[in-house]
Amino acid sequence: MPIVSKYSNERVEKIIQNLFDVLVNESATPDLALMCLGNTITEIINKQVPEAKREAVVANFTTALKQTVQQQSKKTN
Repeated sequence: MPIVSKYSNERVEKIIQNLFDVLVNESATPDLALMCLGNTITEIINKQVPEAKREAVVANFTTALKQTVQQQSKKTN
C-alpha cells in the first residue's frame, strides 16, 4: 500500500534538488554529504520534535531509509 504524503511530489522534489545542488556546489564527497545531512536531521529532531516523540520519529525514519535503500538496490540488481 503506497504511503500518502501531505506534501506534493513537486514540493518534495524541489527541496531535494535544492539540497542536492548545495552538496554538488560544495563538491561534497559522499561521506561529507552524509555527515552534513545526518547532522541536519539531528538538529531538526532535537529542535523541532517534542522529546516524547523523538524515539518514534527516529525509528520510523531509520526504517523508511533502510527500506528505500533496499528497494533501490533491488532495482539496480
